[in-house]
Amino acid sequence: MHRDQSPLKARPASESVPPLSLDLDQMLDEFTPLPIRAEFRFDADMPAVITVEFSAERGPSLIWHIGRELLHRGLTSMSGSGDVRMWPALPRERPSSWLLLESQEVEALFEVPAAPLAQWLDATYLVTPAETEMDGLNWDSFLRDLIDDPAAASE
Repeated sequence: MHRDQSPLKARPASESVPPLSLDLDQMLDEFTPLPIRAEFRFDADMPAVITVEFSAERGPSLIWHIGRELLHRGLTSMSGSGDVRMWPALPRERPSSWLLLESQEVEALFEVPAAPLAQWLDATYLVTPAETEMDGLNWDSFLRDLIDDPAAASE
Protein backbone atom coordinates (compact mmCIF):
# COMPACT_ATOMS: atom_id res chain seq x y z
CA MET A 1 0.00 0.00 0.00
CA HIS A 2 1.26 3.46 -0.86
CA ARG A 3 1.97 5.57 2.21
CA ASP A 4 -0.72 8.12 1.19
CA GLN A 5 -3.42 5.45 0.99
CA SER A 6 -4.16 4.84 4.64
CA PRO A 7 -7.15 2.58 5.31
CA LEU A 8 -8.12 4.96 8.12
CA LYS A 9 -10.19 7.93 7.08
CA ALA A 10 -9.82 11.22 8.87
CA ARG A 11 -12.93 12.56 10.47
CA PRO A 12 -14.28 15.66 8.77
CA ALA A 13 -13.09 18.79 10.56
CA SER A 14 -16.66 19.82 11.39
CA GLU A 15 -17.04 16.62 13.43
CA SER A 16 -13.83 17.22 15.37
CA VAL A 17 -15.48 19.90 17.54
CA PRO A 18 -18.76 18.61 18.92
CA PRO A 19 -21.52 21.11 19.70
CA LEU A 20 -21.36 22.78 23.09
CA SER A 21 -24.54 22.78 25.19
CA LEU A 22 -24.65 25.36 27.96
CA ASP A 23 -27.19 26.39 30.54
CA LEU A 24 -27.54 30.17 30.35
CA ASP A 25 -29.60 32.68 32.27
CA GLN A 26 -31.74 35.00 30.19
CA MET A 27 -32.27 38.16 32.19
CA LEU A 28 -35.96 39.10 32.05
CA ASP A 29 -35.19 42.20 34.12
CA GLU A 30 -32.41 43.30 36.45
CA PHE A 31 -33.19 40.62 39.06
CA THR A 32 -35.08 37.85 37.23
CA PRO A 33 -33.07 35.16 35.42
CA LEU A 34 -34.82 32.60 33.23
CA PRO A 35 -32.83 29.38 32.68
CA ILE A 36 -32.38 28.63 29.00
CA ARG A 37 -30.35 26.07 27.04
CA ALA A 38 -28.03 27.14 24.24
CA GLU A 39 -26.21 24.93 21.77
CA PHE A 40 -23.13 26.38 20.07
CA ARG A 41 -22.18 24.73 16.76
CA PHE A 42 -19.01 25.10 14.71
CA ASP A 43 -18.84 24.30 11.00
CA ALA A 44 -15.34 24.11 9.54
CA ASP A 45 -16.81 25.07 6.14
CA MET A 46 -17.92 28.39 7.67
CA PRO A 47 -15.47 28.82 10.59
CA ALA A 48 -15.92 32.57 11.12
CA VAL A 49 -19.53 32.07 12.21
CA ILE A 50 -20.85 30.14 15.20
CA THR A 51 -24.47 28.99 15.07
CA VAL A 52 -26.23 29.29 18.42
CA GLU A 53 -29.62 27.73 19.05
CA PHE A 54 -31.47 29.01 22.11
CA SER A 55 -34.11 26.62 23.49
CA ALA A 56 -36.54 27.59 26.22
CA GLU A 57 -38.82 25.15 28.05
CA ARG A 58 -41.79 26.66 26.29
CA GLY A 59 -41.87 28.30 22.90
CA PRO A 60 -39.88 27.95 19.72
CA SER A 61 -36.11 27.79 19.47
CA LEU A 62 -34.24 30.80 18.16
CA ILE A 63 -31.14 30.50 15.99
CA TRP A 64 -28.54 33.23 15.77
CA HIS A 65 -25.35 33.31 13.71
CA ILE A 66 -22.62 35.03 15.71
CA GLY A 67 -19.04 35.82 14.73
CA ARG A 68 -16.55 33.49 16.35
CA GLU A 69 -14.14 36.36 16.97
CA LEU A 70 -16.92 38.41 18.62
CA LEU A 71 -17.61 35.55 21.05
CA HIS A 72 -13.92 35.00 21.72
CA ARG A 73 -13.17 38.68 22.39
CA GLY A 74 -16.36 39.11 24.43
CA LEU A 75 -15.00 36.75 27.05
CA THR A 76 -12.36 39.31 28.06
CA SER A 77 -13.44 42.72 26.70
CA MET A 78 -16.30 44.61 25.05
CA SER A 79 -16.94 43.08 21.63
CA GLY A 80 -19.38 43.64 18.81
CA SER A 81 -21.73 46.43 17.87
CA GLY A 82 -25.24 46.71 16.56
CA ASP A 83 -27.35 43.57 16.92
CA VAL A 84 -24.83 41.43 18.82
CA ARG A 85 -22.60 42.55 21.68
CA MET A 86 -20.70 40.65 24.35
CA TRP A 87 -18.63 41.72 27.36
CA PRO A 88 -17.31 40.16 30.59
CA ALA A 89 -19.49 40.37 33.70
CA LEU A 90 -18.10 41.85 36.87
CA PRO A 91 -15.76 39.41 38.64
CA ARG A 92 -17.49 36.92 40.89
CA GLU A 93 -17.49 33.26 41.86
CA ARG A 94 -18.37 31.95 38.38
CA PRO A 95 -16.68 33.94 35.58
CA SER A 96 -19.21 34.84 32.92
CA SER A 97 -19.95 37.24 30.09
CA TRP A 98 -23.06 39.09 29.01
CA LEU A 99 -24.39 38.39 25.51
CA LEU A 100 -26.88 40.93 24.16
CA LEU A 101 -28.91 40.08 21.06
CA GLU A 102 -31.15 42.69 19.47
CA SER A 103 -33.40 42.72 16.44
CA GLN A 104 -36.63 44.46 15.50
CA GLU A 105 -38.58 41.62 17.17
CA VAL A 106 -36.32 40.56 20.03
CA GLU A 107 -34.01 41.97 22.65
CA ALA A 108 -32.43 39.43 24.96
CA LEU A 109 -29.61 39.54 27.49
CA PHE A 110 -27.93 36.27 28.47
CA GLU A 111 -25.34 35.44 31.10
CA VAL A 112 -22.92 32.96 29.52
CA PRO A 113 -20.47 30.85 31.60
CA ALA A 114 -17.05 31.94 30.35
CA ALA A 115 -14.83 28.91 31.05
CA PRO A 116 -16.64 26.24 28.98
CA LEU A 117 -17.21 28.64 26.08
CA ALA A 118 -13.55 29.70 26.09
CA GLN A 119 -12.38 26.09 26.09
CA TRP A 120 -14.76 25.18 23.26
CA LEU A 121 -13.76 28.21 21.16
CA ASP A 122 -10.09 27.31 21.68
CA ALA A 123 -10.87 23.86 20.21
CA THR A 124 -12.43 25.49 17.13
CA TYR A 125 -9.29 27.59 16.63
CA LEU A 126 -7.23 24.37 16.63
CA VAL A 127 -9.33 23.13 13.70
CA THR A 128 -9.33 26.45 11.82
CA PRO A 129 -6.96 29.16 13.04
CA ALA A 130 -8.26 32.74 12.90
CA GLU A 131 -5.79 33.72 10.18
CA THR A 132 -7.10 31.01 7.81
CA GLU A 133 -10.83 31.13 8.50
CA MET A 134 -11.59 33.12 5.34
CA ASP A 135 -9.48 30.94 3.02
CA GLY A 136 -11.61 29.34 0.33
CA LEU A 137 -14.81 31.02 1.50
CA ASN A 138 -17.59 31.11 -1.08
CA TRP A 139 -18.97 34.57 -0.30
CA ASP A 140 -22.29 34.09 -2.14
CA SER A 141 -23.07 30.89 -0.29
CA PHE A 142 -21.80 32.33 2.98
CA LEU A 143 -24.08 35.36 2.80
CA ARG A 144 -27.06 33.28 1.68
CA ASP A 145 -26.58 30.89 4.62
CA LEU A 146 -25.96 33.76 7.03
CA ILE A 147 -29.24 35.49 6.28
CA ASP A 148 -31.19 32.26 5.68
CA ASP A 149 -32.88 33.82 2.65
CA PRO A 150 -34.88 31.09 0.87
CA ALA A 151 -35.48 33.36 -2.12
CA ALA A 152 -31.76 33.86 -2.64
CA ALA A 153 -31.12 30.13 -2.35
CA SER A 154 -33.47 29.38 -5.25
CA GLU A 155 -31.78 31.77 -7.70
